[in-house]
Amino acid sequence: QEQLVESGGGLVQAGGSLRLSCAASGRTFSSFYMGWFRQAPGKEREFVAAITSFGGTYYADSVKGRFTISRDNAKNAMYLRMNSLKPEDTAVYYCAGRVNGGSYAYITPNEYAYWGRGTQVTVSS
Repeated sequence: QEQLVESGGGLVQAGGSLRLSCAASGRTFSSFYMGWFRQAPGKEREFVAAITSFGGTYYADSVKGRFTISRDNAKNAMYLRMNSLKPEDTAVYYCAGRVNGGSYAYITPNEYAYWGRGTQVTVSS
């Protein structure tokens, strides 16, 4: 059973940067397909970025060029580097994982079996 814990959220001014981390506790992290989602108040959870077990990446159009997803299998960790943050990036950010991902772009929440509890990111204008 994979357990995921996010960290690194906080309050930042528009134009600033943050780096989110997702720590995984299972033994099979290197084989997991991982993703970041976010949910703003009153909105549905939305896809942000995903990374395959071999490092292929996918991004939502809204964050492309500003956010970078990465993983370190030796540390059982995934990261989201967020630059040029905007007030509309304000949300709770969730780490998610699934097995058997391959190279497909999984962008809906119900395609992921494992979830963290989230970390708040607030961008002030």
